[in-house]
Amino acid sequence: MNPARTICFGFFAVISIGTFLLMLPISSSAGTWTDLVTALFTSTSAVCVTGLSVVDVGKFYSFWGQLFLMLLVQIGGLGYMTATTVLLLLIGRKFSLRDKITLQQSLDTPGIRGGLQLVQSIIAVTLVFELTGVLALIPIFNQTMSFPESVWQAIFHSVNAFNNAGFGLLSDNLMSYVNTPMMSIIIGLLIIFGGLGYQVILEGYLWLSIKFSRNRDYFTFSLNFMVATSTTIALLLFGTVFFLLTEVQNSQTLGNLPIFDQIVAAWFQSVTTRTAGFNTIDNGKMTVTGLFITIALMFIGASPGSTGGGIKTTTARILASCTGAALEGRDQVNLYRLRIPNGLILKAVGVAVSSLFTVICSTGLLSLTDRNLNFISILFEATSAFATVGLSMGITSSLSVAGRIVIILTMYIGRVGVLLLMSAIFTESRPSLIKYPQGSLLVG
Repeated sequence: MNPARTICFGFFAVISIGTFLLMLPISSSAGTWTDLVTALFTSTSAVCVTGLSVVDVGKFYSFWGQLFLMLLVQIGGLGYMTATTVLLLLIGRKFSLRDKITLQQSLDTPGIRGGLQLVQSIIAVTLVFELTGVLALIPIFNQTMSFPESVWQAIFHSVNAFNNAGFGLLSDNLMSYVNTPMMSIIIGLLIIFGGLGYQVILEGYLWLSIKFSRNRDYFTFSLNFMVATSTTIALLLFGTVFFLLTEVQNSQTLGNLPIFDQIVAAWFQSVTTRTAGFNTIDNGKMTVTGLFITIALMFIGASPGSTGGGIKTTTARILASCTGAALEGRDQVNLYRLRIPNGLILKAVGVAVSSLFTVICSTGLLSLTDRNLNFISILFEATSAFATVGLSMGITSSLSVAGRIVIILTMYIGRVGVLLLMSAIFTESRPSLIKYPQGSLLVG
């Protein structure tokens, strides 16, 4: 049980427990047992913070089923090792070196020192953002429902938004609130901060605490912070502008909205396509160009160490810088006057290629299991499942049993990561002392 196997098995164990809980009669509103595939699909989607569902969550599940679902989302968002660390801290167990190494690999941190303090900070950040989201959402839901119901709606949606899952208790997700800009802004901000990653948030907090205190210590942002934030801002602006251009004439999405609501809806669509599965417009009625942009943004996803999926913003930025270096004839990749090590470049290429291969395989299998669906819907669903986004063109509930199993596997691979899964399956490679002669071949 190396660290990679521990993490992969941990997610599998949580999914199995969640499947059993969601199968229980107390979890369904009908008071009957839920079939295995439906419960497994929902549990996997929750633990992998995806948001895809084959049933109407608000109607199919009882309060206990919704509570189990929210807890699974919270565990999945924190990550298996983070949730396990919290449990071990509560029972007072000491951490072994293997536990610290596994935690370091799960959080994708460069060292094992300070891991426990980082976990405590992650819990604090999660509670602050989710409680803030609850307090901000209660007045909005209370306009159309009772106070107790609005409180539960606010808690459920705040947890799902910050953890970048797209489960909603309303049948139309958030489409009924497309003319309520504050709903889109609050949910959108929770999604953005959840998708930036805990280390980026903590680094930003440290900078603010130094800036507004009497302490004049010099502070320098890390390369990870600069790349993650700048790439996120660029992608948000890109998505907003292009969704406005492609959907502003579409009467079934943005066309009939006031100008300000169109801008907010386009911005929210740009936010949710990369990390979460909430939607204020009908994805199935978008233009083909809008769907293509959505698929591209979903594939990129959120930032490392966050609750979102995809190949990550830093991976996309490294690949873009590699392309720029090749076009300029440079033999090294630079970001913010810092040279990117070859090991990180190889990892970025490996993540991108393996992720693309996974999406291709998932799309191909779905094309075989569900031949009645069109290609763009299948590609959209496969990319959404792999990037743990949760957006759908409305075909999830109509998938065959085989198709649902394909989506389950795709969500699991997307959450644990292709490279981590390969490390868990195959034995760890040992460094070789043999150096082969350099070769050359034609490229491009």
